[in-house]
Amino acid sequence: MKVRFLLDEADLYFDVAILLVAGMAVMLTGILLFPASFGLLSYYENGVYGLLLFLFGLQTVTLGRTPAGDIRRSKPVIAAGVAIASVGIMACFVPDVFTLIPRVLLILCLCLGGFLQFLQLLVSKDKLKAWLGYGGVFRYLAFACAAVYLFSMFVGLLVWKEGLLSALTTALSVLVYGAAILALAFLLQKIYRSYPLAAKGLDDDFGLKTDKAMLLLVGVFMLILGVLLIPVTFGRLPFSGSAQLGLLMVIFSVQMLAFGSTPIGPFRRTWLVIFLGFIFAALGIASCVVPNILVPFLTLLVGVLNLAGGGIGLAKIVLPIVKNKGKTAAVPTVLVRLSATQITMNLVSMLFGTSMLVHHLLPGWVVGMILAANGGILLYLMHLLMLIDRLQSDIMETTS
Repeated sequence: MKVRFLLDEADLYFDVAILLVAGMAVMLTGILLFPASFGLLSYYENGVYGLLLFLFGLQTVTLGRTPAGDIRRSKPVIAAGVAIASVGIMACFVPDVFTLIPRVLLILCLCLGGFLQFLQLLVSKDKLKAWLGYGGVFRYLAFACAAVYLFSMFVGLLVWKEGLLSALTTALSVLVYGAAILALAFLLQKIYRSYPLAAKGLDDDFGLKTDKAMLLLVGVFMLILGVLLIPVTFGRLPFSGSAQLGLLMVIFSVQMLAFGSTPIGPFRRTWLVIFLGFIFAALGIASCVVPNILVPFLTLLVGVLNLAGGGIGLAKIVLPIVKNKGKTAAVPTVLVRLSATQITMNLVSMLFGTSMLVHHLLPGWVVGMILAANGGILLYLMHLLMLIDRLQSDIMETTS
């Protein structure tokens, strides 16, 4: 019976999935801070700051849920979300050098964002007053939101005033903040199941759907990683391979939780895929918080996944072409470009996976160029998919 349940289609909503990952990130950080406070584990501050900023940027780009509240996804809002995520990515990758800007930005997201959202909760007619009037689960939602916003401000204050509390009290505060986020996620999931229309995200005017928004962020991630690896190779910048692998695992996990899109290809979004997504998230979060502890394992895992995913994706595209050789059919130019882009992307993925499995196969700066190229290809793929969506929409309008 339990095995059958794992193979059932999951009804986990996208914003709930992001909140669960964010809650896990904060809660695991709090848990890991306990042994770190006794000197039993090392602690990578930039990795935590970068991971949280990336999640703030992810929510902004995909849902329009900014640190200051829900805003319609205009191009400036998308640009702001990409900027926040980019600062988070660079904070993870570059220790000690790039510290002040991520810290200040995180304080703003936590303190100012928490304050503004708490204020909205109090004054908005559709929130606290309405929820308390509805009663039941909505009353718990009001308390959960208030707890998240208040703890957000408090944790932001702890980031601002380092040493304000003892290490153990700080760890406990972070742990409780993570628990509040998880409680909010579970309540939202329950409400969305009963009222599916409440789960509708904020639209935009230019067709950047959630899956395309994820492509945008993955492309930016690869582009930044590739560019930074070039000076790192020549000893001009320090680099945290642990946080890089950890953030990549978190991206994998979000794609699995949201779409059933795994590194080796798309699957039905079953509870088994969701479970594996949470395992990926936990591994990635731990690798961001505690440097070097999981690097050998994650290097092997990411290398195998990239190699296998690229090979499987390439086979899915090339084999039908070979099978239909000699048959002529009119294919729109945009689909030809899409196939060529996907083939290139899969080849690059295989090359990157091989370079991770075979040490010193390629010079570091070449790997950097490969990753930067992969980022550019992903951004171009996003552009093509948006173009196809618009063409399909135009065809439906003309035929209706």
